[in-house]
Amino acid sequence: MLRRSRFDAVHKWVATGAAVAALIISLYNLAELHKKPKIDVTLPHLIRIGPRDKGTLIYFQPTMATRFKTQDIEVIHDVLFQLTPTGSMSTEKRPKFYWSENATAKFDFASQQINYDWAGDPAPFIVSQDKPQQPTFMFLDDSWSFQPGRYEGSLQLSLTGNRKLTKKFCLTMSKKAVDEIRNGDQRGLYFFRNDLPKFTSSRKYSGCYVRETD
Repeated sequence: MLRRSRFDAVHKWVATGAAVAALIISLYNLAELHKKPKIDVTLPHLIRIGPRDKGTLIYFQPTMATRFKTQDIEVIHDVLFQLTPTGSMSTEKRPKFYWSENATAKFDFASQQINYDWAGDPAPFIVSQDKPQQPTFMFLDDSWSFQPGRYEGSLQLSLTGNRKLTKKFCLTMSKKAVDEIRNGDQRGLYFFRNDLPKFTSSRKYSGCYVRETD
């Protein structure tokens, strides 16, 4: 009888412990599901820049996703693209880019060029684990053009609850690249990359978008 009583007592404690552990796990999972989804933003390796009348346009395609499953979704309410001249250009006029539209790329076999068509107006969009986003934003400044030099850039997302998420980068614009853009086709686009081997090994260009022909 004594052994039986001890067995029953141990069994009850084990059962109680298992129930408590299960409850803790359930509460943890519930808390995780109700957490705000954490957005990961990955910047593209390539951006396209071109003239637009008296101004400048930039096509920029980041990837936005969340790795964790939650019941909530994240809403991106606005997107801000900024470039700040540095060094000897720090006193120059700072561009005021705005989110003009979303675009989709199409390859023109006749001209052997990439063209962009309208894909949507600037509007809030949803990011969740089941719905990552990779829109191509078109940012436009109607009255500004590049000068040769280095620019510090940022992409800022406005999230729910007045939260901000910012990713920083840099852009190096050579005189050759500036002349190419200014003297080229008004509808021409020129790509800049941040992963070209000949530049990634240089501390001067490390992490910067640079024109391949420089």
